Amino acid sequence: MSKKINHNNKVIITCALTGAIHTPTMSPYLPITPDEITTDAIAAAEAGAAILHLHARNPETGQPDQSPEGFAPFLPRIKQGTNAVINITTGGSPYMTVEERVEPAAKFKPEVASLNMGSMNFGLYPMLERFKEFKFEWEREHLEGSRDLVFRNSFKDIEHVLKTCYGNGTRFEFECYDISHLYNLAHFVDRGLVKAPFFVQSVFGLLGGIGPHPEDVMHMKRTADRLFGTDYRWSVLGAGANQFRVAAQAAALGGNVRVGLEDSIWAGKGELATSNAVQVVKVRQIIESLGLQVATPDEAREILSLKGGDQVNF
Repeated sequence: MSKKINHNNKVIITCALTGAIHTPTMSPYLPITPDEITTDAIAAAEAGAAILHLHARNPETGQPDQSPEGFAPFLPRIKQGTNAVINITTGGSPYMTVEERVEPAAKFKPEVASLNMGSMNFGLYPMLERFKEFKFEWEREHLEGSRDLVFRNSFKDIEHVLKTCYGNGTRFEFECYDISHLYNLAHFVDRGLVKAPFFVQSVFGLLGGIGPHPEDVMHMKRTADRLFGTDYRWSVLGAGANQFRVAAQAAALGGNVRVGLEDSIWAGKGELATSNAVQVVKVRQIIESLGLQVATPDEAREILSLKGGDQVNF
């Protein structure tokens, strides 16, 4: 029998490469094209990311693209270039329907797919105070439209994604932007639609969700511990300038971490991250300075009970 790893000392780093929040004007380092996404993904994995959280973009304009055709040019290349776990978003963009958002995960059957656990206001418009001119007109509309944007993730929507993907052996990164999202997850656990161990990604500092204060982080963990006990694995992401502080607090509490240009374009105060790998290296230093170890992709697979990279459809 294979020897079980010591989960208590292992921290899973997820890297979210490009997302659907930041726009090309905000950073020249945001990966947009299939080549850029592939290069950044492999470099992030080599730096220590066990899981790569992927979105697609229009290679000409950088606009979010949730068509399977948008993902097809880079998924097999990343798989060939690294052993990292590939995670395909079902969040897509808040402007998309759930049917659009789930299509790539349904087609490609990844080891992991993200799943947002509740509807919420999703405010990106404060970024208009920092950026006045844009390379593409869609960028301004994307930010301005969020003043009146509800990111829909109804119980029906969540159940649709669960039932669409679970038959493929795909497990989930459950993105919880607020305490109520933990209770929504508990509802699906009670109904038997979510099986342990499940991966809870707590999101802090996005306008419309829970704040980034250390007490907010503790409140999220206390609530998840009470609801799920030992049935879940906890991870965090801090939006923008909150990224590394929230990661450090969570790692010290025994949690896992997520970084990447989807969540923050910064490497430090006033310093743009020149790649996703820069952020992975920085959070790895934080983890190792706490006397902890970074989980390898295969260790992450064991911790999260994933099906394996040979079981995907790309």
